[in-house]
Amino acid sequence: MKGIHPGILLERELMQRKIPKGKFALSINEYPQTINAIIKGKRSMNTPLAIRIEDALGLQEGFFMTLQIYYDIEQIKKQKSLNVHPDKLKFRPALFWDTKLGAIDWNRQRRPVIQRVFERGNYTEKRDN
Repeated sequence: MKGIHPGILLERELMQRKIPKGKFALSINEYPQTINAIIKGKRSMNTPLAIRIEDALGLQEGFFMTLQIYYDIEQIKKQKSLNVHPDKLKFRPALFWDTKLGAIDWNRQRRPVIQRVFERGNYTEKRDN
């Protein structure tokens, strides 16, 4: 469950218990808009709210904050990895004849790209990237 926004699990928990979001929010002295924003992933879970939610639902203390921390870590890793990729201009278009270089997701397709460069690339492409 690492990397999952806590709002997803909160929504699932409320649905399983058949508790309307608005009524639940009011029962824990919170604005319905806040709970809705958390469920949609537009807002982070804060510690006091997480404790109130966990108490109301009878969940283990710290459950939602742990999820939030792992989610935040995952977002930082994604942001950090967006900046790490080879220079596309150094590749010959013929090396990636079957796809557009701009469409390659370097983070998800790193291994196949490296494999193709080492199998079909010239000396310069192998050395520079």
